[in-house]
Amino acid sequence: MRRFAFILHPLRFDDFARKYPFTRYLPPKLVESVFKHIDPVLTGHVTGVHSPTGEELEGWLIGLPLTPQLILNSPYEWVLTKLEKAGKMAEDLGAEILGLGAFTKIAGDRGVTLSQRLNIPVTTGNSYTTATAIEGTLAAARRMDMDLATAHVTVLGATGSIGRATCFVLAPSIHHLRLVARHADQLDLLKARLTHQFPHLSVDISTDARSAVRDADIVIAVSSAPGAIIEPEDLKPGAVITDVARPRNISAVVTQKRHDVLVLDGGVIEVPGERADMGFNFGFPPKMVEACMAETMILALSNRLENFTLGPEIEISKVSEIHQLGRQHGFKLAGFRRFERAIDDREIERIREHVRHPKPHGISHSVT
Repeated sequence: MRRFAFILHPLRFDDFARKYPFTRYLPPKLVESVFKHIDPVLTGHVTGVHSPTGEELEGWLIGLPLTPQLILNSPYEWVLTKLEKAGKMAEDLGAEILGLGAFTKIAGDRGVTLSQRLNIPVTTGNSYTTATAIEGTLAAARRMDMDLATAHVTVLGATGSIGRATCFVLAPSIHHLRLVARHADQLDLLKARLTHQFPHLSVDISTDARSAVRDADIVIAVSSAPGAIIEPEDLKPGAVITDVARPRNISAVVTQKRHDVLVLDGGVIEVPGERADMGFNFGFPPKMVEACMAETMILALSNRLENFTLGPEIEISKVSEIHQLGRQHGFKLAGFRRFERAIDDREIERIREHVRHPKPHGISHSVT
C-alpha cells in the first residue's frame, strides 16, 4: 500500500462551507480573519485507489483554511510556517509524498524551501497539469476541426510555471503563439528563448489579456489572477478555451452568453479503482480530481518518492514522463468538462452549428 498526502485550501468563500456549514451565515471578512489563526486540519481520507499494476493507494487531504488573497498577500515565512505544519501532519499520518494544491504551490519559491524542511518529498503537480491540459486542448481542437498549422494560440499566464512549460511543449506543433502575462520584460525573455529554439514559430507578446484573446483560435488560461479576467465579449467564435487556473480565468458568464465557443475545465482526472473514494467533495463526480493531486498519487503509486516538480520552471522531460506514468496506472482525462459539467458530442455539435450559422439577433458572439 502506497501513501500520499495533499494540501488544499478554499478558492472561494463558499468553499469554507464544504467543511464548516455554519460559515455561510457569517460575513466573509470575519470568516477569513478567524480562520487565518487556525492550524491545518485533516479534511478527507482517500481510499480504494487501485492501479492496473496491482499497487494500491491511500491518502489524506489536509486543509489549510486560507483564501488565495491571504496566501498571496501575507509574508511568505508566515505562509511557509502553515505549510510546514501541514507537511508535518502528513508525515505523522504516514504519507510518503506530499502534493501542493492551488495557491499553496504558487506562494514563495513554489515548494523548494518547504521540501527542505520536511522529511518527505514534495511536488506541485504542475508537470501532470501541463500534460493533461495540452492533451485535452488538442483533443478539443481536433473535435472542432481546427488546423494547428494555421491556428492562433494564446497562453494566459505564459511566464508562470505551467504557462512556460505549455509553450515549450506546444511549440513544435503550432506556428502562431501569443504570450500573455503582467510583466513585459519576462515576456521578452520567454519570447527570445522560444524563437531561438523553434525558428518556425511566430511569437508575439501582450500584457492585456482581454485584447490578446480576441483573435485567438485556442486559449490556454493558466494565470494566477485571483479572479476571472476574460469575459464573453472577448472571445472569437469557434475558439477552444482550456481554463486550467483555479480560481478560473474565464468568467462563468461565458457559458451562458457564448454558445459559439468551447470552454473546457483543464486537468480534471479520473482515477483508477472501482471503489475509489476521494473522501471530499471537490465539486466533481466520484473518482475525479485535479491533475495536481493526480500527479502526487501517480508518483506514490510509482514509488517515485522524490521532489518531482518544484520551483518556477518545469523540466519539459518530466511532463512527458509523468504523462506516461499516469497512463500506466490507469489515470485519464475525465472527458470534456466545463464548470464541473460533462460536455457530450451533441453539445459540441451545437457549438459548431452556432459557428457555421451565427444568429444575427442572438447572444452567441455579440460584442458590447
